[in-house]
Amino acid sequence: MITPRPKIVDLGEVEPNTRRGGDLRAMLTPATVGSTSGFMGVAIVQPGDRIGEHYHPYSEEFVYVVCGQLEVDLDGEPHPLRPEQGLMIPAHMRHRFRNVGDVEARIVFHLGPLAPRPQLGHVDTEETEPVAVAAEPADTGGSRS
Repeated sequence: MITPRPKIVDLGEVEPNTRRGGDLRAMLTPATVGSTSGFMGVAIVQPGDRIGEHYHPYSEEFVYVVCGQLEVDLDGEPHPLRPEQGLMIPAHMRHRFRNVGDVEARIVFHLGPLAPRPQLGHVDTEETEPVAVAAEPADTGGSRS
């Protein structure tokens, strides 16, 4: 067995996945760092946008809200999520994230264990269409941290 070496992955190195709504970035994965027990990423959700309803048949999902005001629907029941709150979503539970605030929301997520094959790890339960988001103001050369 080969032991993975530690590796730092920058958010900017990961292509955004917007197919299900929001901007999902799977950062620490079997493909990027050789993980074997799960994967971690960041979801960026603009005001009024959402991540469409889905479930994970093999994995629990752990989420931590870094910033923004969200509602997560768990098997159709809405629950508020605020910054500095975490949530464990059991395998097979349908869930959808909605940004109900007026600022960008950021969520760190981890799923584990891994599905036998990546395409089996996520089941969409609704169609999602991208939500139009107002363009950001022109860059004035200032730092964005």
